[in-house]
Amino acid sequence: MTAMLDLHAATSPEVKAAIEKGAVAVLAVGAQEQHGAHLPLSTDTVMAQGVARRIAGAIDGMLLPPIAYGDAWNNEGFAGTLSLSPDTLRAVLIDLGRGLARMGVKALVIINGHFGNREPIALAARALKTEIGFPVMHLDYPGMERIASAICDSRPAAPTFYHADEVETSMMLALAPELVRMDKAAPEYPEFPELFGTAPIDLSTFNRSGVFGDPRPATAEKGEALIAGIAEESARLIRLFLTRR
Repeated sequence: MTAMLDLHAATSPEVKAAIEKGAVAVLAVGAQEQHGAHLPLSTDTVMAQGVARRIAGAIDGMLLPPIAYGDAWNNEGFAGTLSLSPDTLRAVLIDLGRGLARMGVKALVIINGHFGNREPIALAARALKTEIGFPVMHLDYPGMERIASAICDSRPAAPTFYHADEVETSMMLALAPELVRMDKAAPEYPEFPELFGTAPIDLSTFNRSGVFGDPRPATAEKGEALIAGIAEESARLIRLFLTRR
């Protein structure tokens, strides 16, 4: 058993005791975004919180309730996607960081589950460090590409591009199998526009299903290997961060 404290169910005295022991806060940031016909809109949040929970357990941290919305504008062409502006997400993270600092928490680790959140998270971390000296580390599933290349049977739609594919479907099968509809899993390998990444583009303009890759070879066992490997590498980096901050 670990000394992780889940703030979803914790009491105020329990949080006070954890802070006095030097616990680090762990916050997952996900998205409400389409993931094809076989995965729920909450996929990025479920995955990020699942990984964050594993990390918090490894470092005896305080697991915060997740942020379930992110900057997902490029999937708004698919029904159900709801997006925050980068400024809104950055402001929310700064407010939460300030609150944690006032509370006496020594550091915040953000586990990002959605690519579009990277810039707002990085800017919030910079602001908190420069304005109030509060240390924030942000992680984007370190080790995922290495683990995926070793255990997955399908190829990614593009290098480091994982969306509703074997990787994400495997992680969801490990974390919330009741939300996965494998009978509707189907592959799509869209042709990326030549200028992809150089200008804003809605993914629905070149992708029909919302799937990037092939989810059909996914298994819960592969998902567990991905989660465990990511959590292990994250915990290593967090310990390094805490000694050098």
